[in-house]
Amino acid sequence: MFYVKWALTLIIWASIAAVLHYTLPRYDIVRLTKTETRRIDFGDNSIFWANPNTGQATGTTSRDIFFIDGFRPNDRPRVYRNEDTGWSWPPYFKLNAANLQARANDLASTSADPSWVVMRYYGWRFEPLSIYPNALSLSQVDGPGARVTNWFNIIFLTVFVMILGALWIRWRRFREARIDPLLEDMGDGLDAACQSISETGSRFRRWLRSWGN
Repeated sequence: MFYVKWALTLIIWASIAAVLHYTLPRYDIVRLTKTETRRIDFGDNSIFWANPNTGQATGTTSRDIFFIDGFRPNDRPRVYRNEDTGWSWPPYFKLNAANLQARANDLASTSADPSWVVMRYYGWRFEPLSIYPNALSLSQVDGPGARVTNWFNIIFLTVFVMILGALWIRWRRFREARIDPLLEDMGDGLDAACQSISETGSRFRRWLRSWGN
């Protein structure tokens, strides 16, 4: 039971960490190279794509998706999808995918004359399942060495840990005040019942022996 308890605890915390890592915004410094629109047929990875943009038909298994291509300062490629999140999850309320696509196209550059931008995004890039991070916004910076502080994540995670700590303290107090005494009473009652059964069994055995004498 001890190992089952810790395995379940590990699974729960790993799931929470995965959801936060996927959902919370992050930043890349990239040199944009091109933008394009691709027709995507959704399969097993459909949960990693946003809902159809406002005004588009729902329930379809394929649709046109904006993509933004770029390179990091270490020349590693970086590909983003550019989808509206609308009013669904995650709650970024992004409704300007077309404007962001135009902005990215305007800032595209070559390696000979690079123009660097900070791309704000969420999600993962997982090539075996063709999963792409979703671009949220971008802004031009002076160079690849620009520093970006992710204040939103710092504040969010600080508040999140504080809430978890407060809930844990309240749970411990509730358990000590209500649950532990109840369990102790149940344990005492069980011990008393077992003792009573044992005494009854002893008297019954003595009664049987009295008949044999």
